[in-house]
Amino acid sequence: MKILVLNCGSSSIKYKLFDMESKEVVAQGVVEKIGLKGSFLKTPLPNGDKLILEGEILEHQAGIEYILGVLTNEKYGCLKSLSEIDAVGHRVVHGGEQFNKSVYITDEVVKKMEECIELAPLHNPPNLAGIYAVKELMGDIPQVGVFDTAFHQTMPPQAYMYGLPYSLYEKYAIRRYGFHGTSHRYVSHKACEILGVKYEDQRIISAHIGNGGSLAAIKGGKSVDTSMGMTPVEGLLMGTRSGDVDAGIISFVMEKENIGTQAISTLVNKHSGLLGISGVSSDMREIRAAIAAGDEKAKLAYDMFVYRIKKYIGAYTAALGGADILLFTGGIGENAVYIREQVCLDLAFLGIKLDVEKNNKIFGEEAVISLPDSKITVMVVPTDEEFMIASDTMEIVNK
Repeated sequence: MKILVLNCGSSSIKYKLFDMESKEVVAQGVVEKIGLKGSFLKTPLPNGDKLILEGEILEHQAGIEYILGVLTNEKYGCLKSLSEIDAVGHRVVHGGEQFNKSVYITDEVVKKMEECIELAPLHNPPNLAGIYAVKELMGDIPQVGVFDTAFHQTMPPQAYMYGLPYSLYEKYAIRRYGFHGTSHRYVSHKACEILGVKYEDQRIISAHIGNGGSLAAIKGGKSVDTSMGMTPVEGLLMGTRSGDVDAGIISFVMEKENIGTQAISTLVNKHSGLLGISGVSSDMREIRAAIAAGDEKAKLAYDMFVYRIKKYIGAYTAALGGADILLFTGGIGENAVYIREQVCLDLAFLGIKLDVEKNNKIFGEEAVISLPDSKITVMVVPTDEEFMIASDTMEIVNK
């Protein structure tokens, strides 16, 4: 079975074509700058070169036409015809309370997904655009939606409710939803597979740390808490997102700066976090370079970033009644050895014993990085959300 996985963002489409019999990625690439000048498709070729096709890609359907064209191209493609694709799996950011698992996409499902747009107005519309485009271009090919929020629908009410009037939850579904669920589900399962332990018996803290980041507390095979909230702003300090902030500050800043809801949303989403504190960059590598040059604000941003991670790990250890596995994933989690080291050494009181020498050698590969007598097993597990989407798609289509 060949499955095409699409991750449609506001101005980009990432894609991977999987052969699920061999579990291999047959083709992959990205369409960038949709609706902007200089839009293009980029895909790696078998000989190591990169194919870049520039064109006027005004909307997502045109972007997906480019993808399908490349996949079936005589010179660069891997398919003789589109009929070789058996199904399409889509990443969908927000499923609200409507979806607690991946689903086969029908007209009724699409209507329910459209109802979730107000919960994720930046993310869900392009996700839906991908679904509409595939239906237009590929007819009745099976499509499956895999939701970032679905994994966290097992959280108990005391974890997902906010201390606001209950009527607001009833009227507007204001609650914690959490994100990165597909990643947390994949890496937590994979960690147990690597260790040869039963998933349902483990207390797992999963740290997905990249430009956006979240932690999840997993017990009995279920998410019981996560750091992101109703939107992806809450929780950790991130590249450009503020993370946790006193709600009273929002109205205070709006009044003092004389700005509206759209401007304050842009402030906490695009101009805060590492970028807002340091004034240098949202990229951890550039933050580190600025620290080496003596930049004190960059050092403050870095310290805040690490502190939030440690604080959430401590909180989730309490929520779980102890922890068996701490795993790092995401671009920073998989590659920033210095972040992993500082977090773990500062949590030695939990019984974590980091193998510092081994940790320093691990970049983007599966590994146990704690010593054998560590009370909590610390791991690096590269995430593969696209494979998880393809797996769910295959399972649902086969049913």
